[in-house]
Amino acid sequence: MAYWLMKSEPSVYSIDDLAREGRTPWTGVRNYQARNFMRDQMREGDIVFFYHSSAEPPGIAGLARVVGKPYPDPTQFDPKSPYYDPRAHADRPVWFLVDVAFERKVEPIITLTELRAEKRLRDMLVLKRGQRLSVQPVSAEHARVLMEMIRARGT
Repeated sequence: MAYWLMKSEPSVYSIDDLAREGRTPWTGVRNYQARNFMRDQMREGDIVFFYHSSAEPPGIAGLARVVGKPYPDPTQFDPKSPYYDPRAHADRPVWFLVDVAFERKVEPIITLTELRAEKRLRDMLVLKRGQRLSVQPVSAEHARVLMEMIRARGT
């Protein structure tokens, strides 16, 4: 099992949206490295730390799980979608996604400030200057620390 951090702006798609829907395809990723993580490395059962970005405050808002295998992102084929990519064709997809399922909310969220204050997380990718990937791996050690922080909240 692997661990991932997936960012979403809560005004676009929040942990509450995922809780209500139960499961969602993680559409719209248009960064090759993030796509490669989903296509090549994510597996069913992997744990996702759901991170609210561009929020006040930003931070880990919940947990999700990867369900199913990676598959082509259908939004790349839809000319009406903001994620349409004219280079993509059904027989040659460019963009891939995974489905994620809701596990639980973290309340209150683990803020970016709290993450920065935890010395054991100092090398976590989301804390690196300039790190803007919307999908990124989380080491097993960092995942253990994050789970401790979540358990301390009683959620």
